[in-house]
Amino acid sequence: MTATYCKRLIEVDLPIKRISAHARREKSVRRGHISTLHIWWARRPLAACRAVLCASLWPDPADSLCPRQFRQDAAEILTRRQRSKGGKTRDWSDPLVLREALLDFIAEFADGENAANASYLEVAQQLTAAAHASLIGLPGTRPMVVDPFAGGGAIPLEALRIGADAFSSDINPVAVTLQRMMLEQVPAGGDVVARIREYASRVRDDTERRLADLYPSVSKEDLPIAYLWSRTVRCEGPECGAHVPMLRTLWLQKAGASATILCMDLDHSSRTIEFTVRPPRRGESPGPGTVKKGAVLCPFCSYATPGQSVRAQLAARRGGTDDARLVAVISSAKGQVGRVYRVPTAADLQAVNVSRAQAARMADAQPDSFPTEPIPGARPSPNARGLSAVTRIGMNRFCDLFASRQLLAISAFSSAVANLQDLAMRDRTGTAAFTALALAVDRLAENNSSVCRWNPTGAKLQGTFARQALPVVWDFCESNPLGGSVGSWESVVECAVTACETARFLPRTGVVARASATASPLPDCVASAMITDPPYYDAIPYADLSDFFYVWLRRTLANAFPADFMEMSTPKDDELIWNPSRMLSTTGAPKDHAFYESGMKRALAEARRVTHPSGIGVVVFAHKTTAGWEALLGAIVDAGWTVTGSWPLDTEMGSRVNAQGTASLASSVHIVCRPRTSHDVGNWRDVLRELPVRIHEWMPRLAAEGVVGADAIFACLGPALEVFSRYERVEKASGDVVPLREYLEHVWAAVSREALAMIFHDPETSGLGEDARLTAMWLWTLAAPSNDGTAADADGDEDEGADDEDDAGKKKGKSAAGFVLEYDAARKIAQGLGCKLESLPHLVEVKGDSARLLPVSERTRHLFGKDVQNQVAAPKVAKKKQLGLFASPEEEIASAGWGDLQAPAAGITTLDRIHQAMLLFAAGRSEGLKRFLVDDGTGAESQFWKLAQALSALYPPGTDEKRWVDGVLARKKGLGFG
Repeated sequence: MTATYCKRLIEVDLPIKRISAHARREKSVRRGHISTLHIWWARRPLAACRAVLCASLWPDPADSLCPRQFRQDAAEILTRRQRSKGGKTRDWSDPLVLREALLDFIAEFADGENAANASYLEVAQQLTAAAHASLIGLPGTRPMVVDPFAGGGAIPLEALRIGADAFSSDINPVAVTLQRMMLEQVPAGGDVVARIREYASRVRDDTERRLADLYPSVSKEDLPIAYLWSRTVRCEGPECGAHVPMLRTLWLQKAGASATILCMDLDHSSRTIEFTVRPPRRGESPGPGTVKKGAVLCPFCSYATPGQSVRAQLAARRGGTDDARLVAVISSAKGQVGRVYRVPTAADLQAVNVSRAQAARMADAQPDSFPTEPIPGARPSPNARGLSAVTRIGMNRFCDLFASRQLLAISAFSSAVANLQDLAMRDRTGTAAFTALALAVDRLAENNSSVCRWNPTGAKLQGTFARQALPVVWDFCESNPLGGSVGSWESVVECAVTACETARFLPRTGVVARASATASPLPDCVASAMITDPPYYDAIPYADLSDFFYVWLRRTLANAFPADFMEMSTPKDDELIWNPSRMLSTTGAPKDHAFYESGMKRALAEARRVTHPSGIGVVVFAHKTTAGWEALLGAIVDAGWTVTGSWPLDTEMGSRVNAQGTASLASSVHIVCRPRTSHDVGNWRDVLRELPVRIHEWMPRLAAEGVVGADAIFACLGPALEVFSRYERVEKASGDVVPLREYLEHVWAAVSREALAMIFHDPETSGLGEDARLTAMWLWTLAAPSNDGTAADADGDEDEGADDEDDAGKKKGKSAAGFVLEYDAARKIAQGLGCKLESLPHLVEVKGDSARLLPVSERTRHLFGKDVQNQVAAPKVAKKKQLGLFASPEEEIASAGWGDLQAPAAGITTLDRIHQAMLLFAAGRSEGLKRFLVDDGTGAESQFWKLAQALSALYPPGTDEKRWVDGVLARKKGLGFG
């Protein structure tokens, strides 16, 4: 089937390495970015959105169907740009040169430094206008970009920036509020920033009169900026009963001139604890805190109250937030650099008591002042990080997440903003400022709950959502909203201001609707491009998470925008995520795989309906399970789209919690597709014949861009699906229709074989044993892309983002070493290589939905036989994520029990023989290794060294396997194998 449309740049090429570098850097941006306005989870980097939009809307000048007018207009635009910049003149008459210049511009424009540069904006907007006019033949019109899952609004914002019209929608009222402000209200005109500051000052004056007495200062020069609290439990040790503060650490600040520790002074007669603070002595460490993995160690009797009892005690007190103990106050002293730490004064403790009394009276007099709405308690899935941890310790309502003073403060700011409604909503500028301050109240709540942490390494507060869940925090940090530091009113207002400065210079406003993606309000065929980032299967429970903000927004904005805030919580039934723990209120059916796939199919069919037949679609996806990918890809194909390409762009942080030690993607894969207009039926044999050719063409391209492992596998789905999805259906010779799932099995096989050929630089790898092929492909799949980017929020605090309750709930015992893949992914890889996992129990361990490639140390029984199993058993080392068995073989031979290991009988397979040699090296048995390699002739096999070299490149740096195989290779020349 021949395409009858001009290909867009994104269907031909994309400078993914350069775009990815800008996207990674953007993760560290904290000023002048829309993310500072308000949290929205998994928001796309603007750099990636901007680049993808340009490449999707601009034709490929080298395509034979590219309008001549676009080539001419693009050449003129780039010529003017070149004249203004200077430099060598280029021959724009060559379409390939013109293509290269457009791609270069896209890569440069992805840089955040150029996003607001007038010259870049002018060129981008001119090219967008020229592209649209030449493609539809109507000068003066603009393309419409539609995003039915707009979330935080990154895609429609960038569409407006480059000169397109934008229509964004979402079912979630929190997301819609963000979008309306950034896309409709702020760009409408007027000095929004000045109005925000004016209204914010009014709010500050109002709340300060109400709250000032609740935040006393030692002096005018010593202003508290934060308070450190500890939940407490009663020791259940025999005849003890002490009330023990739950402290993860006794460090208040770890480094710098202000380094400070918290000291516990014990009164054994009364079983009470007093606190003091002081600088640490040289080399001093304050020792551990009182809580670890949910259990509490009593400093009086050393009894460890178990986690189950701790949770029961806290649950009886709604999480123990409001009767927590104030242990330290952090101040910012006038004229002094750094933080000042002190213990609470009588005035501090009196303010706490007054707050508790006021909050109790207010809850009785005005029951809706505080958010009593329930917190969703069901964990969305085993793989997602849900919200159930806080409910397990009795925090069943959102108000339970806040101490009394926090509730009073946030409620005061919320009501002060709400009182601005009549004044503010007389014009669009005032409405924008009013909405911005309502979102600032949300930001205040996010930085002022009892699940905020104090980071002693960075000496700063960490907000509620360090990750995509409500975590349990035993010792929490309360910010002073009047204190002028992180979490204060001034700081959250400034976040809103910087975000507005990004949007106020957009060339026009967008259109925002609150609507389900499965029922778009748009008419047919109006969109030039549908570009969206839908929910990733079970990855993020957006509705549950956003309820944290919704309950406060409802109190601030309900009178101004009643249609969006009439419900008690955000809509859950129609949210397209996999969450079988939640039943649909209408039918009682679970939100399972079928729900997700059918709902996504309806949504993408609606997107197909509103997209012009000559338009283009881009669907962004990143998920580590094959089930998630199959559901999304099945929805794309069944909804009437033909996939024409896919590009991985680095948008995920490799250091994020859920990426550690797994095959999580570092990239989001951008799946490019077109509305399918053909009703052709494909021949199964022809499809299978073309598939390996496409993969063979595509894999080297990815490798050249540094895309490896799981990223490369999923990035191959685009070209693979182009072969399959161009047909309305594909049939076998028998007439049976081939389901997508069956085709994807062949895709995995083709990718596995191609990757293996690249690993060994040899298209013919059948000479390798199945264990070697599987090991190599397994390690390659887990490989992470190399880049020079740094992850955002990598502050170095050892417990940042952790969940104290989750630690308590984990099973005890040594964590499994080795390399873990999702079982179905491992099965598909093995099947593609002609292996069966079940036939390799000495290499792979399968448990539940995961499969583990055994570390070499666990293969000793297979490699050396029963008689030496105990002799070569690896030492027990607690909590190793990977294969770190000991510091060096020479130092640990005795403790490891490997000292008498002699040269074994050579293993059956080449991989076995390499692993035997590695273990001999690890045990320091140089003579045994020499006999094994030289006398027994193992080292004379060329395949042995070829595989060893490949494994050296595949084992991750820092693992023992890497060190051991490199040790064997280092002896190759000295043993005479050149």
